[in-house]
Amino acid sequence: MLATLVAVGCARLAFGTVLPEMRRDLHLSYTQSGSLGTLTALGYLILLLPAGLLARRWSNRGSVLLGLCLVTAGFVGLWQGHGFPLIQAMMLLLGVGTAFVFTPLVALLTGWFPQQRGTVIGLASSGVGLGLLLAGLLVPRLEHLFGTPSWRLVWAVYAGLGTLSVVLSVLVLRDPPRSAPGTAEESSGLAVYLDPGVLQVGLGYGLGGFAYSIQVLFMLSYMLAQGVSSSVAGLLVAINGLVSVFAGVGWGWLSDRLGRGPAMILAATLSLLATLAPTLAPSLVSFSVYWVVIGLTISGLFTLFQAAGTEQVSRADVPIALSAITLFYALGQLIGPALAGRVLDSAGGFRATFLLTALALLLSAAVSLSLHRSARRERPQA
Repeated sequence: MLATLVAVGCARLAFGTVLPEMRRDLHLSYTQSGSLGTLTALGYLILLLPAGLLARRWSNRGSVLLGLCLVTAGFVGLWQGHGFPLIQAMMLLLGVGTAFVFTPLVALLTGWFPQQRGTVIGLASSGVGLGLLLAGLLVPRLEHLFGTPSWRLVWAVYAGLGTLSVVLSVLVLRDPPRSAPGTAEESSGLAVYLDPGVLQVGLGYGLGGFAYSIQVLFMLSYMLAQGVSSSVAGLLVAINGLVSVFAGVGWGWLSDRLGRGPAMILAATLSLLATLAPTLAPSLVSFSVYWVVIGLTISGLFTLFQAAGTEQVSRADVPIALSAITLFYALGQLIGPALAGRVLDSAGGFRATFLLTALALLLSAAVSLSLHRSARRERPQA
């Protein structure tokens, strides 16, 4: 949980809470702000497949440790660095580090608990919610105490958490027993990447990543533009993080018992409805509904896609399968912030931007339905 808090919650998703202060202090346009989120996604995208191959050939544990060290170095650079080019480089480094953490960590956990993979992936993903909870409480408090430059102190806190995660990972994480390389259980990387089930799961996961990357980056700015105070906005982000801590575990547990398909369809539909609420009728009530419902569903939806991805291949190929589906997710996160920034700087505005994310969630729900129907057709033959 601490590893995902640092590598995903702090390094990627919590950036949206720091962005308003960074944008004011560095005098950035929305296009430049979106490019920072895109750079993180780009680093993640470029290294995903190599990270999966490295984890399978070397060690999931070693890959996680390498990634946490890179992420922590990125935090230190953002804390101490000056100048937009250096900020860009550090955001890129955060994405590179995250690529070496999350999918190998999930592969490690599912190797130890193959029959409870939905639950353990949900537990690990709870760290993301804790990261958002921390950001929602920390950022407004530091801004109140120190003013606009306090965004650097946020990165300093994250650097401390990153250092702690490296130390504890060295002491705690262990690779599960694995089959010897070259056995029949292990497939070529290309075969895993082209597996129809892996591709379908990846498509749904990518659409969800596209939608959420835009929302987590710009929803806070949308609230502030609608007149919601920064303290109330920070509280809602913290509530979102708090409820999402339990969401991943709950959805994973539910899917372990009822099946991935029904749980995925329900989570995607609820996420869609939550997105439409403030998009069509912005108010404090609709923003509150959004943050609570998204907190209860979106991390669960991603947990379900990850669990479904691990079920498409043998255990030895899980790191590559996870890298393959997360490649789609990273592509969505790469395209999302850059596209949203351009829409916001044009006449489209926030509503057009979030209607685009609602469409992506609708398509993700359709993919979930297709996966469910495919599983039902295959079950009698098993």
